[in-house]
Amino acid sequence: MLFNTEEPPGRRDAPAQALAPGAWLFPGLVHARAPALLSAIGEVVRRAPLRHMTTPGGGRMSVGMSGCGARVWVSDAAGYRYETHDPRTGRPWPPMPALLRDIAGECAQKAGYDGFVPDSGLINRYGPGDRMGLHQDRDERCDAPIVSISLGVSAVFLWGGVTRSDPVRRIVVRNGDVVVWGGPSRLAWHGIAPVPQAQHPLCGDVRYNLTFRRTA
Repeated sequence: MLFNTEEPPGRRDAPAQALAPGAWLFPGLVHARAPALLSAIGEVVRRAPLRHMTTPGGGRMSVGMSGCGARVWVSDAAGYRYETHDPRTGRPWPPMPALLRDIAGECAQKAGYDGFVPDSGLINRYGPGDRMGLHQDRDERCDAPIVSISLGVSAVFLWGGVTRSDPVRRIVVRNGDVVVWGGPSRLAWHGIAPVPQAQHPLCGDVRYNLTFRRTA
């Protein structure tokens, strides 16, 4: 069964997988630190609760979002952008917990990107059926790599190329998996297929995604 609650035997010791030049999947890299990462997520969302943002066209995004750091990505009728303050409260976003910053830097280094210090951490919460359409990360003002951490229920990560017409691969990402991409793959199209109905011992029927970036 693809989306069961058990980790495949030996998966945490699986080698890194090259997805494209400059892009890597690290199976189970932060599996042992998942409880601490989820605790840090809880710390952030207590101060900046998850919300369903709207697209510039008025559609409601299915994924619940929050974030931390100097700037956090937001979407509404005014467009896609990074903001220093939470639009709901007018207060600065919560500072990024040191644990999150340090793990993001370690993951980037594992992929060959030394010295990565994120200034933005986006939290996405996926329930059953939630998805994220194919997109490029173009709103940042620098070309630093992106670090993406999966927690909880498994999902299918959609990985395309740097043009919209490139073939799209479907890659299962499980609790503790990390994807890092930058360099020639920095603008690769990517997304998440609808998350299945499943259970995970840490998160119930939920998948969390932590995405770390430098925005300036």
